[in-house]
Amino acid sequence: MEKEKVVDRLTLIGKEVLKYVQNQEFPIIKLPLRSVTNVIYDNKQKIVKLGDKFVIRKSSNVRQAKIFSQLLWIAYFAKENLLLKDRSCSLRDLYYNSFNDIKIKFEEQDESDKLVVELETILGCPRENFNIIPEEKSSIFGDLTVEYMSPPTHRGQRVKLTTDPDGKNIGLSLATVKFVECNAKIVIAIEKGAIFRRFVEEQVYKKLNAILIDTGGQAPRFTRMLIKRLNKELGLPVYVLTDADPWGMHIARVIISGSAIAAHIPELATPEAKWLGIYATDIKKYNLPSIPLNELDLHRLETMKRDPRYEDRFWSSQIEFFEKYKQKAELEAFSKYGLTAIIDRYLIKKIKESQ
Repeated sequence: MEKEKVVDRLTLIGKEVLKYVQNQEFPIIKLPLRSVTNVIYDNKQKIVKLGDKFVIRKSSNVRQAKIFSQLLWIAYFAKENLLLKDRSCSLRDLYYNSFNDIKIKFEEQDESDKLVVELETILGCPRENFNIIPEEKSSIFGDLTVEYMSPPTHRGQRVKLTTDPDGKNIGLSLATVKFVECNAKIVIAIEKGAIFRRFVEEQVYKKLNAILIDTGGQAPRFTRMLIKRLNKELGLPVYVLTDADPWGMHIARVIISGSAIAAHIPELATPEAKWLGIYATDIKKYNLPSIPLNELDLHRLETMKRDPRYEDRFWSSQIEFFEKYKQKAELEAFSKYGLTAIIDRYLIKKIKESQ
């Protein structure tokens, strides 16, 4: 969401509260319910999102009065101290800033974190759009030239994303860039930094005209925002490459359909993205070195079986295979056939099959 729109929405919250006060009424704020009972999987859109249930924050409720005030303070802080001044802060920064007002001060950071999520729900956009940023690591490399829109010190500066062999770190500035020139044809999101590095060294970005993204495990929200933009704005197909284990499947599924914890911001999902593997069935197909699933892995599979995102026959069949053979394999397992085997024997073939 554009900065101006976020500022307008924050201003509207203040105006609506002011109306209540001017009418000598206790202000209320209505927001979508974030309970699991209101998290649904939209089969048509193929994303996780919130349902139509709502909850009301009441300033007249003694137990809610301080929380109500703290929520308004966060909205004010985000508008006046961050967006309008082109600044950003971490969740930790926000927590400590509340110490300046004894009436607002949060006792624990968990309290302020939860209200930031509530503000996301009210605004319908992630906290990154109102400049409250996480400390997450992810990188991008490819034939794409971008122009920075923030911060003011770098606005208008252009950079090609092949200039850093370690990849450009994906943060607020990179997630909000203007796309200037793109010669890539696809995006490959990779679970592991070591494989990302190997793909850069082996010039996969040239061989496949690909933008490479290191998700650093579960893809951070800035990364999912950027992946969605590359797909939607540039029309680039997105492929996800992970370990062959329940966690790898989940990493791919979150990129594709979103997560329950962020159901209030479904725009982070990229439903058109495709999971390339490594599939559970690929372990036997390619005779990959594997290790037994542990109790945590098996518990994850049980959770996935109850998740509507995995009801599709393809996804459920992979879960069944994991349960039957109780083995998992890493992306690095292809090194059994040589360092470039994952590219030559697997990646290129899988992309062709999926097109």
